[in-house]
Amino acid sequence: MPHHPVSRLIQDTRHAAALIRCGGVVAYATEAVFGLGCDPTNASAVKRLLDIKQRDPAKGLILIAADFTQLAPYLKPLEGTLAARAHQSWPGPVTWLWPANPDTPDWLTGDHDTLAVRVTDHPQAAALCRLAGPLVSTSANLSGQEPARTAEVVAQQMDHLLDGILAGTVGTRDRPSEIRDVLSGEVLRA
Repeated sequence: MPHHPVSRLIQDTRHAAALIRCGGVVAYATEAVFGLGCDPTNASAVKRLLDIKQRDPAKGLILIAADFTQLAPYLKPLEGTLAARAHQSWPGPVTWLWPANPDTPDWLTGDHDTLAVRVTDHPQAAALCRLAGPLVSTSANLSGQEPARTAEVVAQQMDHLLDGILAGTVGTRDRPSEIRDVLSGEVLRA
């Protein structure tokens, strides 16, 4: 198979963050796979991301952040021991289903009253969040396909659909983040 250059490859995290702040959809490396991200407050960007991914909006989405303060506006406050359950796993590859604030947009929560959130420990993803704010983060693949682990695979599947692919290397995990319920502690995806 001939090698095709990645036409939307971006080397600079600041450039990727600027695209996101302007309503763009960008692919970037995370703990285990490449993710697709956009500004969670931009309804048209989120709709476009869902369309690109061919993802059912009712499922809801994950938000990643560089620290908890970026996620707090979207979440209901929890009593100390419940919140501590999540905070002890962060930064790290654990996503928590957390009760959402009533004003959190349904384009993020889907048909749920919770929001999936993670404080990432992937250095590049965290740097992108520090520059662009919290991000919608879903695996960079079309529904039903394996998540992409390289920028080249993202480009083969969806280069023409994205505003940019941030050059980077995924972390050492072999599977996407674990998902747990913050109220029950139940593991929903190992």
